[in-house]
Amino acid sequence: MDALANEILHWTTRAIEVAGTAVIVYGIVSALVLLARGALAGRPMAASFRQCRSSLGMAILLGLEFLVAADIINTVAIEPTLQSLAVLAGIVLVRTFLSFSLEIEIEGRWPWQRAQAAQPGPADAPAQA
Repeated sequence: MDALANEILHWTTRAIEVAGTAVIVYGIVSALVLLARGALAGRPMAASFRQCRSSLGMAILLGLEFLVAADIINTVAIEPTLQSLAVLAGIVLVRTFLSFSLEIEIEGRWPWQRAQAAQPGPADAPAQA
């Protein structure tokens, strides 16, 4: 029974890895399509490029989340050794840093500034008559 459970977990992690890779590939293709549509529609190249870059960044972030989930399942459930846990920690650190960097690139601000940007500031308040 233990071998069957390991086999199921192995194929589950592979399926999650394939899903993450598919999300990234789909994101690449759709971002390039957005760029081409923008260029054919006569939009300014800078605006099309920003839209393409944002779309690609979001797809990479989502794909990375799938890949991290697969690594966690693989390490915790299939190979729970100290060495595999250390490898997982390294992978999660690198992917977290990459995700953080991509989010800054997409949003154009630090993640903790998102709440500040959503709240109207004194300059946004309506004028008092």
